[in-house]
Amino acid sequence: MATNIVLQGLPPYVYALINHHKIAKDIWDKVKLLMQGTSLSKQERECKLYDEFDKFSSVKGETLHQYYLRFAQLIIDINIIQMTMQPVQVNNMFLNSLSPEWGKFVTDVKLAKDLHTSNYDQLYAYLEQHEVHANEARLMRERFPEPLTLVSNYHQPPSHFNNYHSQYTTP
Repeated sequence: MATNIVLQGLPPYVYALINHHKIAKDIWDKVKLLMQGTSLSKQERECKLYDEFDKFSSVKGETLHQYYLRFAQLIIDINIIQMTMQPVQVNNMFLNSLSPEWGKFVTDVKLAKDLHTSNYDQLYAYLEQHEVHANEARLMRERFPEPLTLVSNYHQPPSHFNNYHSQYTTP
C-alpha cells in the first residue's frame, strides 16, 4: 500500500522507469536516484535563468510591448521554479535594460516610482505613455548618430542672420 502511494506521487517519467521493480528497497533507491537528477536539473535551470536575467537587454527594433512580454516571460519562468528576487532588483533590471532612447523616461520613472514597492507591470504602464516620444528620440539618434551633428544641424541660424548681424556690429 505504501509503495502504491509513493508511486502515485511520482512524475510520469520517473514512474515509467521504476514500475517494473517489485522490491520496495529497489524502488526507493531508484526513486532517490531519479529525483536527485530532478534536483540537479532544477539547479541547472536556476543557473540558466539567473544567467538569462543578468544578460537580459532590449533587442534592436523591438517595441516596448515586445520587450515587456519577453521580460514578463522570464519572470514567470523564474517564479515557476520558485526562485526569489527582490522587487527592486527586478524593477531595476527592467528599466536599465531598455534601449538608450528610454534614458530620460527611465530617469523620470525612477524619480516618480518607489522601485521597492512597485512592480514591472506598473513601470511598463507608466513608460507606455511615453513610447511616441521615445520613438522620436530613437529616430533622431538613428538620423544623427553623433550628438554634435544633431546640434549643428538643429540650431543652424538662418542665412540672413549673418548679413543682419554684420550690419549692426562694430568692427
